Amino acid sequence: MARVRYGARTEAEIQAARTASSKLPDIWSTGVVALWESDPDAVAAVLPPPLKPAERPLVRANISKVDLPGYPLGAGSVAVAAVHDGQEGWYPLVMPMTHERALIGGREVFGEPKKLGEVDVERDGLVVRASLARHGIAFVEVRGAVDGPLPLPEPTRRTDFYFKFLPAVDGEGFDADPVLVHCVRNEKVRKLEKITGDVVLRESMYDPVADLPVRRLVEITIGEKTTDQKGTVAERVSAQTLLPYIHQRYDDPQQILDGPPEGSV
Repeated sequence: MARVRYGARTEAEIQAARTASSKLPDIWSTGVVALWESDPDAVAAVLPPPLKPAERPLVRANISKVDLPGYPLGAGSVAVAAVHDGQEGWYPLVMPMTHERALIGGREVFGEPKKLGEVDVERDGLVVRASLARHGIAFVEVRGAVDGPLPLPEPTRRTDFYFKFLPAVDGEGFDADPVLVHCVRNEKVRKLEKITGDVVLRESMYDPVADLPVRRLVEITIGEKTTDQKGTVAERVSAQTLLPYIHQRYDDPQQILDGPPEGSV
C-alpha cells in the first residue's frame, strides 16, 4: 500500500523535523521601526492584567521584509511598553503577516496576535515608506528620508508578552485558564540608519491603533537585523480577568463561535 500521508509519522521523522528546526541559519530582515510616546491612559487601557504600564507610554511599530529563499515574508507588529513582575517588555496588539505559515506557528505555540495582512517596506534612494495594512486600510504608515548611519548597537535581548488561550467549545470563556507567555528575543543588528519623517495612523475598526496617537515621535530607523526567540510560561491567568480583552485577537469576537452551516460537513 502506498504511504498514507495523513497517517502517523515515525519517531525518526519527528526527530528529523525537530533537528532541522533547531539548526536554522541566521535569517536577516530589513525593517523600519518607529517609536513614539502616546497617551498614558490609552496605553494603560489596552493592557490586560497582570501586565502594567511601563514608566513611559511608548508605542513601537515594526515593519519588516524577510528574504527567505523562495518564500519572501512581510512581518510587522504594533506593541506598547509594559511590565510584568518587574520585567520590562512589549505587549503586541496586532502582528500582520503576509503568509499563513508565519501566522500559524506564532499564534498556536506562543499565543502571538498574528493576522494575515499586507506589509510593505519600500526604499528609493533616501526615500523610505513602510506600511501595515488589512482590509484595504493602511492603518500604520511610516514615511521619511534616510538621514545618515547610526552606530551599531550591541546584541540585545527583548521580551514580548503574549496571552495563549483557547476559546471554549461551548462559547463560554476558555477551555482552560489562559497562560501569560514571556517570549525572549536575542537581536543582532548589522546595519542601522536614522530616518527623518513621520508616522500616520489611519482609522480602522479592525486594527484601531489610531487610539494610540503620536504625542511625541521618539525615533524612526531602518536597519538589517536577525533574531531568535524562546518562550516560557510565566504564569496562569484568570479567565475572567482576560475575557474583557479577548476582542483584541479577532476582527469580530463572534467569529470564534462560527461553525460550518448545518449539513455542510
